[in-house]
Amino acid sequence: MKKIFLALGLAGCFCSQAREIHDSLFITKEITPMFFDDCDACGCAAGNGSSGFESLLNPQFIGVKYFAQHYRAKENLFVRDLTQDQYFNTVQLWGKIPVTKNVSVYANIPFQFHTKKTLQGDIRIEGIGDANVMGIYQIIDSKGSSHQLNGGFGVKIPIGKFDEKGITGVNPSFQLGTGSWDYQMVLNYKFQKDKLAVLLNTDYTLKTENKKHYRFGNQWNYAAAGFYRFWKNENSILSGKFGMQGEVYNWNRQFGEVMPKTAGSALYGKLGFEASYKRFSLGSEVMLPAYTNLAGGDIEARSRFSIFVNFGI
Repeated sequence: MKKIFLALGLAGCFCSQAREIHDSLFITKEITPMFFDDCDACGCAAGNGSSGFESLLNPQFIGVKYFAQHYRAKENLFVRDLTQDQYFNTVQLWGKIPVTKNVSVYANIPFQFHTKKTLQGDIRIEGIGDANVMGIYQIIDSKGSSHQLNGGFGVKIPIGKFDEKGITGVNPSFQLGTGSWDYQMVLNYKFQKDKLAVLLNTDYTLKTENKKHYRFGNQWNYAAAGFYRFWKNENSILSGKFGMQGEVYNWNRQFGEVMPKTAGSALYGKLGFEASYKRFSLGSEVMLPAYTNLAGGDIEARSRFSIFVNFGI
């Protein structure tokens, strides 16, 4: 009964704040944990980008992941067309460590290097981004792991640099970090039968005001993905995945005032694969937008790509 109340409580947190997307967590014998990666206003760099929900073939691991995003934005307020290409790149160290039978800790720290191409030349920023730490609790785990429900709560630590001048551009998320302590809630459900698995995920990020009195809008992510195991032997597994991911961003605020053209939403389709050999796992996916309405149409999502290599511990 306690588990049921905990699950309902977590679900209530998401539903009560549904105005506002990586990857949450699950553990199974073959397609193992799912991890959350946050992404900030308009799907861009501040506080990490989101590649959606990643399924990994090692339940406890350390690894490296590369994640790239491409956007097209207005050059300035005096042009109508979206002519400015913006590229957001993240390389992150991440890992998941079990604490007890039902509790684990997930953490990552990113290094970011971003570019936007302007008429006056390229503008580049690079450096460490905001770190994330999350505790995950396994709420339900049925016999044979055919049904599994996990909930989590985490915090984003403002290590990345926040540049106040950057918020005056078309995309205020062209940053290394938000400059704020942000809080994350995750709920993940998995159903698995034979070679098939279905994953449903939702997460919500509550963002706070930074020292410069700027607050990025809260963010809600949701995702659904299907997995099919193509091949398996004693040491190796190969699986394919496909699905969709949606992201909703609330308004940014400065000194408590709503900043226009900072809210938005996007919906992506995704296709990828995952493979493991003994303790090593490799995965990659491509995401393309089915719908994009960011910053009142001043920013358009174009594509995302990610690849990771993990080592089981």
